Amino acid sequence: MGTTTITVPRQKKKRKIDLLFITAAISTSLVLFLIGIITFLLLSAGRLSNNIREEMTVEVVLNDPLEQSDITDLMRSLQGEPFTKSCTYVSKEEALKEMSAEMGVDPSEFLQYNPFYASLSLQLKAEYANHDSLSAIIPAIQSDKRVHELNYQRELLDAVNDNITKVTAVLTMIALLLALISITLISNTIKLTIYSQRFILYSMKLVGAKWSFIRRPFIWRNLWIGIVAAVLACLMIWFGLHLGIRYEPGLAALHDRDLMLVVFGVMFVAGLLITWLCSLSSVNRFLKMKSGELHYI
Repeated sequence: MGTTTITVPRQKKKRKIDLLFITAAISTSLVLFLIGIITFLLLSAGRLSNNIREEMTVEVVLNDPLEQSDITDLMRSLQGEPFTKSCTYVSKEEALKEMSAEMGVDPSEFLQYNPFYASLSLQLKAEYANHDSLSAIIPAIQSDKRVHELNYQRELLDAVNDNITKVTAVLTMIALLLALISITLISNTIKLTIYSQRFILYSMKLVGAKWSFIRRPFIWRNLWIGIVAAVLACLMIWFGLHLGIRYEPGLAALHDRDLMLVVFGVMFVAGLLITWLCSLSSVNRFLKMKSGELHYI
C-alpha cells in the first residue's frame, strides 16, 4: 500500500508591533523638537541682530566744493574696505529735498543757498558695527582731506549692541538648560528600553559573549530610535513653521533654507549622539551588575 503524505501549510508569523520602540521614538522626538526650537531661535536671533547692526549707517560728510572724480574715487576706496557693506552717494540737492520734507519748509528759500553738504551713506558689516571697531575706522576715514566730518548715532548703536548681548545670553542659558533636560529625558527613555532586557544582557555575558558583541544590537536599535525621532521632530518644526506662516505672513522672513538645514542637521546629530552615548552607558551599567542586583533595580 502506498503512503499518503499530508502537507501542513505553514502559518505566517504575525509581526508584532514594537510598542516600546514607537514609544521611545515619540518621546525622543518631542525632546529633539525642543532642541530644534531653541536652535532655531538662537540662529534667528543672531541673524536678526546682524540685520539690525547693518541698518546702522555712518554719514560721511564731504567737503564743498568737491569734484565728481574725487567723490567717485573716495566711494571706490570705501567700497574696497573689509568693513563696508554698501556705500551710497547723497548729493546736496537730495539732502536738501530730504530735510525739507522732514522739516516741512525749504531752508534754501530764506537762506538763498543750499546749506547742506553732499555725503556718503556708509553701511557697515555686522561684525564691524560696534564701538571698538568704529574707534579704529572713523579716524582713518576722517584723515582723508575730502571728508568734512562723520556722523553716526553712537548712543543708539551702543544700546542695540547691549540689548543684543543680553538677549543672546538669556537664549544661551535657556539652550543649555534645555540641552541638560533633553539629555536626561532621552537617557531615561533609553534606560527603560534596555531595562526590560537586562536579564538577556546577563545571560549573554554568562555564556562568554564579549561586551562589544552584546552592546552592538542595543546601540543600533537606539540609533534607529534617534533617526526616527529626528525625522519626526523635523517634520513637526517644518509643519509648525508653515502653519505659523499661514496665520502670520511676517514669519515668512524666518523661512530660510540654509537656516532650516542647520536646524535639521543639529537635530539629527543630537538625536544620534545622545542616543548612542545613553545606550552605551546604560548597557555598560547593566553589564557591570551582578545577578542579585538585577532583581532589585
